[in-house]
Amino acid sequence: MIPTHAYIPGRTPRHPDGAFDVLRDTVRAGADVLELARCDAMLFGLRYLETGFYWEAHEVLEPVWMACPPNSAERSMAQALIQIANARLKQEMARPNAARRIAAIARTHLIEAERTGSVVLGLEVKRVALWIDSL
Repeated sequence: MIPTHAYIPGRTPRHPDGAFDVLRDTVRAGADVLELARCDAMLFGLRYLETGFYWEAHEVLEPVWMACPPNSAERSMAQALIQIANARLKQEMARPNAARRIAAIARTHLIEAERTGSVVLGLEVKRVALWIDSL
């Protein structure tokens, strides 16, 4: 499910309400972290993040974050991904100071995620760190 366009506030139209519910609904209540790492919301959220659909990535990754166990490395990783998407969106909106501030928040979440190992939610921490470095 590739969006018709990237939503950039102030520049492009917002997607209709519910446009991403099909993906958001792939996050099953009570899912374990392995299932969360493999659900379509996670997979498409990453794809969106890598292909310039930053608002959309945040939209579909949010239920993954919410389903992760509280205070877990997985929850911190999901939050880092959401913040990376947010920082990249701010870059697109020509708000470099906001992008830098949010990138620092993403890095804090990533450091917290790394406490249990080098792979969290199926992602190498080093790979995600490179995304932050590219901001």
